[in-house]
Amino acid sequence: MAERSTIERGAAAEAVAALYLEARGLKVLERNLRCRAGELDLVCLEDGVIVIVEVRQRASADFGGALASVTWRKQRKLIRATEFLRQRRPEWRARALRFDVIAVQGGPDGTRRMDWIRDAFRVDGR
Repeated sequence: MAERSTIERGAAAEAVAALYLEARGLKVLERNLRCRAGELDLVCLEDGVIVIVEVRQRASADFGGALASVTWRKQRKLIRATEFLRQRRPEWRARALRFDVIAVQGGPDGTRRMDWIRDAFRVDGR
């Protein structure tokens, strides 16, 4: 049962993050986009730039919270999945690319805090 609640919490965090980004002018193109190379939580468009958004949800800031959980290994997986999908989506190839992270921290009272890190990491100087 714990596995299911983790999945449900993750889906809820992604939904809240999508609404948060849309309210700030981004257009959500895809959610939970899966491919052989991995999964992208949100793919958005902002001023002609494809924005890959990793949504991290944590109950507390212990151990660095949600932002600290986007390790170099996770970054590498996101980059691989993005490159894989860009090969299959010609309309994405010519666009600039940015990787963002949104950390959704839930408080014990049910409130949520959103930390949006634009351009959180880059692909070899791009």
